[in-house]
Amino acid sequence: MQQLLEQAQLMQQQLVSAQQELNDAQIEGSSGGGMVTAVVNGSGELLELKIDPSVIDAGDPQDTADTIADLVIAAVRDAVRAAADLQQEKLGPLAQGLGGGGLGQLPGF
Repeated sequence: MQQLLEQAQLMQQQLVSAQQELNDAQIEGSSGGGMVTAVVNGSGELLELKIDPSVIDAGDPQDTADTIADLVIAAVRDAVRAAADLQQEKLGPLAQGLGGGGLGQLPGF
């Protein structure tokens, strides 16, 4: 029983460490050949958004707005997808240690 408790405590420490690494990570996604760049943390929270001024066409504001919106969506999706990959890399092995049920069954995941 004591050994089981020690293993559970070790797994909890590893989980907290992995979560901290994810919160500290900054993952970049981009679209339009780098015209729009989104930066998210490992949890997928948007931290920064950069738009290259060359995307803006003052002569056609509606088309420019539509283009920028599409590029922002694509860049954020790219960054969030990379964050999800990082989550799987960091937390996946811990989920296997929990019986392979996956983190989706744990509160908060």
